[in-house]
Amino acid sequence: MWIKICGMTTPDAIATALEAGADAIGFVFAPSPRQLTPEAAAQLSRPARGRARCVAVTRHPAQAALDEVLRVFRPDVLQTDESDFATLTLPGTLERLPVVRAGAALPAPLPARLLFEGPQSGAGQPADWSAARRLAQRTALVLAGGLDAGNVAAAIAAVRPAGVDVSSGVEARAGIKSPLKIVQFVSAARTALAVSINEESS
Repeated sequence: MWIKICGMTTPDAIATALEAGADAIGFVFAPSPRQLTPEAAAQLSRPARGRARCVAVTRHPAQAALDEVLRVFRPDVLQTDESDFATLTLPGTLERLPVVRAGAALPAPLPARLLFEGPQSGAGQPADWSAARRLAQRTALVLAGGLDAGNVAAAIAAVRPAGVDVSSGVEARAGIKSPLKIVQFVSAARTALAVSINEESS
């Protein structure tokens, strides 16, 4: 189970996510209460380098703005809407996490891995789990949208995703993560994975 904590803005949140065993941490460069400059993200991400994937989260970025993010922040992964990739010039070594939004037409061919999200990122709105489950049978799907420690186990059971992504569901207030909620979310996701494995093997 690949676990991403998105929308990082404080050193405490990053330290907690790393200690909890998150696989990836996201830094937002699109308009949002969590938006950072490339310089701020580069400084915040230093403790995470080599310990978790550092993800640049954008939506419909201009090439010039993205070039600055790539140069200054140096992400391991670029997350943006799937349609954006056709218009962007990217380094061949950069991992891609295309976003497919509930209700939108599916790309053809499907990417080998994608993030399935509600219509608006970071809004705390659950995605369509039924549609996500069907899609998760065809590709490595990372489920996002309205997840928190209280519902991630149900989401994993319903969708069987390859990973989960949380942002507002682990916040104390908009843009500020709660270390306790981060720990609770990662623990709930790992426990749910163990339960699903046991069910499949029994």
